[in-house]
This record gives sequence, C-alpha cells and structure tokens, in this order.
Amino acid sequence: MRFFTTLTAVLFSAVLSIGAAQAADPENTLVMELPTGQVLIALRPDLAPKHVARIKELVREGYYDGHVFHRVIDGFMAQTGDPTGTGRGGSGQKIEAEFTREPFRRGTVGMARSSNPNSADSQFFIVFERASHLDTQYTVWGEVVSGMQFVDKLKKAPRSRQSGSVDDPDAMISLRIQADVQ
Repeated sequence: MRFFTTLTAVLFSAVLSIGAAQAADPENTLVMELPTGQVLIALRPDLAPKHVARIKELVREGYYDGHVFHRVIDGFMAQTGDPTGTGRGGSGQKIEAEFTREPFRRGTVGMARSSNPNSADSQFFIVFERASHLDTQYTVWGEVVSGMQFVDKLKKAPRSRQSGSVDDPDAMISLRIQADVQ
C-alpha cells in the first residue's frame, strides 16, 4: 500500500509540473539555444516592463544570435549581449533602471550596467548562485526556468582573472521568443 501511495504522489507531482510548464506564457518566455542545450527564461514584465519590452525588440531583430558570453565568473554569473564581445558594446539605446526587491538567486537574469544606474543597454547576465550584493542595485527582468545546467557549462574565466573575461568564449546560437517558434 505504501508503494502505491508514493507512486500516486509522484505521478500527481509530475502532472502538476507538466501543467505548470504548459501554463507558461509563450509571449513572455525566451528560448536560448546554447551549444550544450536549450535554456528557457521566463520574462518578468511585472518587475521590469521597459526592460522586457526592449529585450523582446532585440530578440525579434535577431540581435543576440551568435553573441558570446564574454564575462563568466565561476560561482557568480555569465554575461552576454555585447556585439563586440568586449563588454564595452551595446545596441545604443539606454534603458532607465527598474530596481525592485526581487532577490538575485540562482538563475536570475539581470541587466548589466555601468556605475550609472540608468546605463543598461543590451548586456545581461545570469547568476550561478545567490548574489545578494546585486539586490536593489540591478534590474531583474527574467528567470531561468529550465536548462540552468547548460548555463553552468559555459566556459569560465581563469580564477586569476578578476575581470571575468573569457578567452575564446562560448556563444549563444540563438535567442527567440517562444511564441515565435511554436
């Protein structure tokens, strides 16, 4: 009897998980193709409507396709979105900060910026672990909901390199809005 109770609980959990995956909003879900696998990112227009709108514009233009993860720091984050691959480029359109109390935890997607809070452009990062020092200082606009294990596999900078710049960095194959690929 205990076996059947456990089996029923496992099956019920699986059905709930499948239902949750199907309930996701395809218009607010990004599909990132990496050489190692697919990553799904749930967009958070409830937290950062201007950032989500701009990211979606850039995605629909194919802007992010082929961009490298130029800065990857083990135990911290992976950053991309610079067409030059140097960390100094962008799309040329700044976005005003949309800071919230949403914490930066594993899989959180945030907007990179300079020391000016309103300098975000096209570069973004995905955190590997809880990064409380970023809370209320950077805009949270998404969350990895599937495929974080593929982000974990990105080539990292040598530990001795504090800048986090990566030699021969891994590239994103493509970034699409799920509604556009169904």
